[in-house]
Amino acid sequence: MPEFRWEGTNRAGRKMSGKVSAAKKADAQELLAQRGVSNIKVAGKKFDLATFGSIGTGIKDKDLAAFTRQFAVMINAGLPLVKCLQILSGQQENRIFADAIEEVTADVEKGGTLADSLGKHNRIFSDLYVNMVAAGEQGGILDTILNRLSTHLEKASALKGKIKSAMMYPLVVLIVVIVVVMALLLFVIPIFEQMFADMGGQLPAPTRIVVGASEFVQGNLLFIVIGVVALITGYKMYYRTKNGEKVIDAIKLKMPIFGLLLRKMSIARFTRTLGTLISSGVSILDGLSITSKTSGNRVVADAIMEARGSISGGENISDPLEASGVFPGMVTQMIAVGEETGGLDTMLLKVADFYEEEVDTAVAGLTATLEPIMIVVLGVIVGGIVIAMYLPIFDLIGTVGS
Repeated sequence: MPEFRWEGTNRAGRKMSGKVSAAKKADAQELLAQRGVSNIKVAGKKFDLATFGSIGTGIKDKDLAAFTRQFAVMINAGLPLVKCLQILSGQQENRIFADAIEEVTADVEKGGTLADSLGKHNRIFSDLYVNMVAAGEQGGILDTILNRLSTHLEKASALKGKIKSAMMYPLVVLIVVIVVVMALLLFVIPIFEQMFADMGGQLPAPTRIVVGASEFVQGNLLFIVIGVVALITGYKMYYRTKNGEKVIDAIKLKMPIFGLLLRKMSIARFTRTLGTLISSGVSILDGLSITSKTSGNRVVADAIMEARGSISGGENISDPLEASGVFPGMVTQMIAVGEETGGLDTMLLKVADFYEEEVDTAVAGLTATLEPIMIVVLGVIVGGIVIAMYLPIFDLIGTVGS
């Protein structure tokens, strides 16, 4: 619910101020009046993340990582917690982030824990973040935990950036192909079609196919647009269902080329997150619950939760992970060794390092492979349309020459 800043006087005539949660300004004034406040002045509504959550916070991963790194340095230097937060809130260019830190500062000043205060802003600070901070507070090693957390956020951001860069090139080329083809079918082909009609005669089969496609697009453009929008909307709605998410995520993992890349990325994210949590003092059961939410794939998340159930029943973590078929044997074997030796967190981080390097290699190879393929595809499609439209002209020139 949105918050309003207010000023007024109590029954004793003393000036007061603060914040009040209400749906609108009139409700805030009525609530304050019921509390005995008079001469009420209510300021404008603050931006509320719960109300505008679908828009997003605009806070980038690298901004959160930088905040965490600076926070760790200040704590390590011996600055009081509240002073650190006050300095950091003043450094933020993002107004939403700055407001959130100010509210966290106010909660801490009132005696709340840092973890609980951060947890009230779950659009910014994830369960992973909050639980690690809680572990740091309880163990008296907040600066160490914040350093680990900032390293984790930096690596996670870098991993996400690599995947985006791998997907960006084919997406851009695909958009270019669609735009070029639609422009040819809507604006160029009709000119040739009119010219062929004036010439008369039978058109070659490739030309007839292209002309037919142009006529279809021109006559059904509105329905095509509506169909594409409906398809995208239907996909998103289906993906929001539990069964739909599981089906689509399973398909993603089985896709040629991209499926292997997504699997490696999920493994790297899982092992890095769980290893960081365990090394920070978070229990393995809580760590698995948090990790499942950050896996990015429903199939992987289900496998992690099955492993959690196995551990709560007194078994190990490696067997259910291996049985899921999602995690390669090398990963489950290294996890099993980590469990036996008592160094599970160290082993998980080593696996994460290995798979992050694998992702680097896969992204580089994917980019190098896709670039010539996409250029050839673009050339074949556009070149094929152009040749099909010039075939009647070549036939006409051949007839005149003979």
